[in-house]
Amino acid sequence: MKVAVVYAVAPQPLLLICQVAEGSSVEQAIEQSGLLRYRPEIDLKQQKVGVFGKFVKLDSPLKDGDRVEIYQRITRVLDDDDDDDDD
Repeated sequence: MKVAVVYAVAPQPLLLICQVAEGSSVEQAIEQSGLLRYRPEIDLKQQKVGVFGKFVKLDSPLKDGDRVEIYQRITRVLDDDDDDDDD
């Protein structure tokens, strides 16, 4: 079955289409896509993944046509004048 694996990170998002066996998991699709070779900073133990915008676990089974998404870790950078008190 055909699935897409996406990692949308600037400046160059990656979208890879791959063929996986029926019943393959999210993790198997990510590995088979080869995306981890292009983006070695991805840590599947730390980053969330989803299918069509919904969080799923790495062992979730896929269906033909699914789009697997690897989400960036969200971090907040405070400006010098950004603090927690509102005065």
